[in-house]
Amino acid sequence: MVLSALRGALGFLSRLPVGHSEDAWAAFTAIPAAFPLAGYVVGGLVSLPFLAVGVLPGPVVAAAAFALLIAVTGVNHADGLADLGDAAVVHGAPEARREVMRDTTVGVGAVLALGTVLVGLAFGLLAVTALPVRVAVAVVVASEVGAKVAMAALACLGEPSHEGFGATMLDGNGPSDLLLALAVAVPAALVVVPVTAVALASALAVALLVRRWAQRTLDGVGGDVFGATNELARVAALHGAVAAWYLLGGSLWTLW
Repeated sequence: MVLSALRGALGFLSRLPVGHSEDAWAAFTAIPAAFPLAGYVVGGLVSLPFLAVGVLPGPVVAAAAFALLIAVTGVNHADGLADLGDAAVVHGAPEARREVMRDTTVGVGAVLALGTVLVGLAFGLLAVTALPVRVAVAVVVASEVGAKVAMAALACLGEPSHEGFGATMLDGNGPSDLLLALAVAVPAALVVVPVTAVALASALAVALLVRRWAQRTLDGVGGDVFGATNELARVAALHGAVAAWYLLGGSLWTLW
């Protein structure tokens, strides 16, 4: 069941050739802990360029990681971020905002949201290259696991705004399911304490903030909110971890 859920998660959250099946999809939607499990796989792949930290220039490593992230995850979640950006700049009732999110026209809000997050991601990856190799790899993995835990938090704590992916993920899941997802993410948070723990905490903070905003402005959580949360949480996790490293003067406890 867990392996089937992981397959379903990777089929939705990445472009990895894992195939698609109704059983895997059903298992994924029923087990939010599959989100962080997929985060380990995606984060492990994206962290590979950081093994060259200190050997290749930082910008080269960061650019390789950026390209690899897009290749592995695709653009579905970025599309959700763009739609949410358009909804954020609209004045009106939740129904009007959701209507804008369904519009295929790209507005100023979408451009601003997507551009800001992509720049933040690029700078975040570049900042990670200044860390020791083992710390850099751990931060990238923890940030990806954190982004996926953020999505799990929405699945367990949110309320659907309308029928669709959001409603499917939220159906039958509750706060108790989030505990298992958090337990799955704990190893990533404890690899390099407190840096990786800050990465996970930053991602969760984004999830709670986005959930609150979506409840007020969209009447709940939909598929685009999930995608946007993934993108925002990843960036927050990267920057939070790097900030923690410098603020603590490189002081840490590591399992490595």
